[in-house]
Amino acid sequence: MWRPSRIRAAAVLAAVGALALAGCGTDVDDITVGPGKGWPAAYHDGRNGATSPVTGAKKIALSWTRPVGGPIAEAVTLGPDGQLFVTTRLPNCAIFSFQMATGRKRFCNALGPSAISAPSVVDGMTNVYVGDDSGVNAFNYLGQPRWRTPVAGTPVSTQFTGDGNLLTVTQSGQVDVLSRQTGDRVVPTVQLLGEPDFLEHPDLTWPAAGQGLDDCATGGPQCPVANISPIDTSSGRFYVTLWKPGEPTAALVALRYADGTIQREWSAGLLERGSATSPALSADGRTVYVGDNSNRLIALDTVDGRTKWVQQLAWAPRGGISVSGAGLIIPSGDDGYLLALRDKGDAVETVWERKDIALRGTPVQTADNIGYTAAAIADGLNLITFDTGTGATVDSDVLPNAQGTTTGTSVGAKGEVVVATRIGEIFAFKPE
Repeated sequence: MWRPSRIRAAAVLAAVGALALAGCGTDVDDITVGPGKGWPAAYHDGRNGATSPVTGAKKIALSWTRPVGGPIAEAVTLGPDGQLFVTTRLPNCAIFSFQMATGRKRFCNALGPSAISAPSVVDGMTNVYVGDDSGVNAFNYLGQPRWRTPVAGTPVSTQFTGDGNLLTVTQSGQVDVLSRQTGDRVVPTVQLLGEPDFLEHPDLTWPAAGQGLDDCATGGPQCPVANISPIDTSSGRFYVTLWKPGEPTAALVALRYADGTIQREWSAGLLERGSATSPALSADGRTVYVGDNSNRLIALDTVDGRTKWVQQLAWAPRGGISVSGAGLIIPSGDDGYLLALRDKGDAVETVWERKDIALRGTPVQTADNIGYTAAAIADGLNLITFDTGTGATVDSDVLPNAQGTTTGTSVGAKGEVVVATRIGEIFAFKPE
């Protein structure tokens, strides 16, 4: 079980270490962040919407494919110019970067082994930010290190805040807001598992950075924070799935970053058997959607945590939830099928379903009613292009020799589509 009392000790060490390890920077922030074009975060933007403003292509063709030499657990992120970033577990290369046009490697850097579980985010100057064992790292587009800040655990959630800082949450429940320029903490650290009593536990030590990460993929009890937290950049409110040791269920916790601090607003302990679904926000920020391991998709009011509706699914939703600006909701989960729902306020309706398309990744939506998802076809995998209005298949492209499942679907600024298999191969498609 977790020892929450250890984490405060880690935070103290982290605060001291940050002063020593923060790299050079300035107080002037002229680097843009935000959704934009490209795929700067695991689910595109701060709200985890898994939608892109780019008009999707109805016909795409395989551009290139290449293995990275190790497994992949997180979605590929794409800078504004199409530069790709992905993490893996290799002794000398834990984060890779490739060029969109050719698949040529731009750089690879060594990180701790837990970097495979850390999603990356990319800003408007193609600086990339990624966690690993007990740290958050920043690199420029050439892979040159900018700074490193110690944290307790491994950051399993990284997002940009509305004021251009970096919000990170580790699997052990440490929440930090860091300057993108220097890595300095801009607000006091928050420990979601509680503060320890140093008088009662004077021999506290740094917790193992990878503790519980194996449980994160399924939202199990040994991983207190298993998912990527969405943030409403206008209000500063963000949402964390949290399973405290000894609690019968996991909770969705609302916090708010504003006025130089992080405050808890509400907690709803309704995620039965835990959750392996990264919550997603509606476009207006009034509703947060989350799944649990009892096969439910749940909509809650973001102001007070009130449950708006519950939709029973035929599978446990996992990964992301694609939510369009018009309120079309497409859940994911490798045991599920392609399904579209529409939020009606205090109720939900099924728009269409495709039980013949077995999901093997996270569906995404683009402009002009085009969506993409990886699916199991015969003994392999295909990238399916579908009409988000009707669910009809528009195009189907083979992922040559692909096996298993994918970590997500990413859409580039020019309509490129990129998927990575969990066994470690990247497939890039371009519009025809």
